[in-house]
Amino acid sequence: MSEQEQCRVALLGLMLESNSFAPVTTEEDFLRRVYLAGDEILADMASTESMLPTELRSFCREMDSRVDWTPVPILVGLVEAGGPMDHGFYELTRDEMKRRLEAQMPLDAVYISNHGAMITTETKDPDGEIFAMVRDIVGPDVPIVVTLDLHGNVSQRMVDCADVIVAYRTNPHVDMRERGKEAAGVLLELFAGMTPDVEFLRLPITPPTVTLLTESGPYAELIDFGQSLIDDDIVNVSIFGGFAYSDTPKNGLAIIVTARQANGAAARVTRQIAARAWAEHERYTAVLTPLDEAVNRVLEVGRDPGRKPVILADVADNPGGGGNGNTMWIIEALHKAGATGVIVGVVNDPALAAEASELGQGATFKAVFNREPPDEFSRRFEAEAKVVRVCDGDCVGRRGFYAGRRMNLGASVLLDLGGIQVVVISIRTQCADPIFLEMFGLDIAKARAVVVKSRGHFRAGFDEFFGPDQVIEVDAPGLTSPILSRFDFKNLPRPVFPVDAKVDWAIPA
Repeated sequence: MSEQEQCRVALLGLMLESNSFAPVTTEEDFLRRVYLAGDEILADMASTESMLPTELRSFCREMDSRVDWTPVPILVGLVEAGGPMDHGFYELTRDEMKRRLEAQMPLDAVYISNHGAMITTETKDPDGEIFAMVRDIVGPDVPIVVTLDLHGNVSQRMVDCADVIVAYRTNPHVDMRERGKEAAGVLLELFAGMTPDVEFLRLPITPPTVTLLTESGPYAELIDFGQSLIDDDIVNVSIFGGFAYSDTPKNGLAIIVTARQANGAAARVTRQIAARAWAEHERYTAVLTPLDEAVNRVLEVGRDPGRKPVILADVADNPGGGGNGNTMWIIEALHKAGATGVIVGVVNDPALAAEASELGQGATFKAVFNREPPDEFSRRFEAEAKVVRVCDGDCVGRRGFYAGRRMNLGASVLLDLGGIQVVVISIRTQCADPIFLEMFGLDIAKARAVVVKSRGHFRAGFDEFFGPDQVIEVDAPGLTSPILSRFDFKNLPRPVFPVDAKVDWAIPA
């Protein structure tokens, strides 16, 4: 197909990063965030404050600028990382996708915007199942182009059912626009007759989340190395760090190289990347700051205004990785130590937010966090508090991961615990954007310390306030602890580093 011909491209996606140790992700979770079908997708896309995945919107903009095409909206779901998707709801969603796809045939192509690390309460590879369902409907000759998060866990089935898979290259994720644009460009090459040759290789490495940053470190260097190998033969290099907490047989650092033709280039580049990755696999070891040391740092900067302020990342309770966003370990320790000038965001506690909202601005009361602890990590904590501000939680992301995206945190309040100001929300969300604090009138630049429920995306949102040398990744208990030895994995392809200290591996012949 030439770029001048009208083409019909189906749009669909189901984005969930599943932590197998977290509570089940339900229909309600999707409905509270994003779950759109048919014309609802086009209506949202036309909004200036769309809720849709950034890469999907970027794909459509690029197609608009380059080809006469018709977007065929199917179904798009997006939710904060959480536990396995309820299988019954997954089946309803998959079947609705199938029904809508079949009703729109014939199609000239399909674009899938998934996360890649989803599991359900009954299956470990729903992404692969969705890809296979699409391929069965459209047949072997219709191009299928996919974008995935670099935390995706890739199966052979996923690779076999797609023509080209494009992964994010930045973590924090700030390149979704570029990847959507790239996916559109690849699709136009497929229309023009490109016959891709794809090589896929998975290594026995499940990198802890904190080792997958792309500003510096082993993964950053591996990503850069892979991109340096792109030439006229290679159309895409995608290197997936994966998501260990999904606990699946398809876990493991994965390399997908796509060449424009079958001339051996894809295999050559894949082996070069794999060799480098394995030579440095021991670098994928998490190094965190003990809680007591982190508290002392906060006290030091509080006493000495000449010191730079710090930002504490509660990496073990990251809602972006399936954490509940409500553990009190860091807050309790700072409160007990008498820390002041501290902002904490954002704590997920709907019951507390509702109570404080009802009491109203200016009220003082005993705030009970986790009055009914949902898990072993989210223990109860009580403190005298003042309600500083009440908010409906509706906002538009300002920077980084959420920039330009309409968000809803639910009924939200700002509580003052006496030197520690805590934003409490009702819809579990990681604190990756300063707007979540600023909409309460908080001046982040004047804080001596900020505590965020986030693993890494806060870096792109808060980097105007805190440089890399001001970031403290705290070792505390939680569902997303980067210390993987603390989890009872059942399905990882063992042995795998660093869950297993000693792993022998060689590139397959």
